[in-house]
Amino acid sequence: MVAALGYGTTGLSVGQRVFGLADWYRDGSLAEYVAIEARNLAPLPDNVEFAIGASLPISGLTAWQGLFQHGHLQAGQRVLAHGAAGAVGTMVTQLAREAGAYVIGTGRASDRQKVLHFGAHEFVDLENEALENVERVDLVFDVIGGEVQKRSARLLKHGGTLVSVVGPVEVQVTQALAVDFVVEADRAQLSEIVQRVRDGRLRTNIGTTAFFDEAVATLNSTERRKGKTIIRLRP
Repeated sequence: MVAALGYGTTGLSVGQRVFGLADWYRDGSLAEYVAIEARNLAPLPDNVEFAIGASLPISGLTAWQGLFQHGHLQAGQRVLAHGAAGAVGTMVTQLAREAGAYVIGTGRASDRQKVLHFGAHEFVDLENEALENVERVDLVFDVIGGEVQKRSARLLKHGGTLVSVVGPVEVQVTQALAVDFVVEADRAQLSEIVQRVRDGRLRTNIGTTAFFDEAVATLNSTERRKGKTIIRLRP
């Protein structure tokens, strides 16, 4: 979600380039104009394109909050990142590696090179390779759920954490912590994320870009998404 309006009393200036995340209960983000609480916005640097800015809030904040706010990731720990070729997964991989973690990414066979390109140390093809062969990890970042979540929970070290973004954790974990969360807007975290993009430390993963009149068909497509979908208002 990207906007171009700020208020001087909130640390933003009128007409400033901004980006952010609308509250979940607010309709209208897929529209030409939308009202968003200023606290949900952060300045978008002039050298960061609007499309890049639009790709960051949900994916970047989900990865950031899952790793650091809920997963309490520390340097030297091992992270199992599911869906590592997706919009969230590529963010998880990069942020975890930058923090000094060892990252094992999962996906389909066709995802291998992409996942390694985004910084994973190892790749596991969930369709053809045994997840159980992975050495124990400190943190599981789950974007899949179901049977994969159950198998992943068995890989946690004592005191490890399973972080889920697919709803309440369905598996019982022993001597470990299980957390599910819904991403929230956070200006300070957005600023940290976009600074990394600006510095070249963080790359976005944009899949399909479509214009406004194609939005419904694009978002309802049954094709597998290979990155963040971006909707432009006009050419």
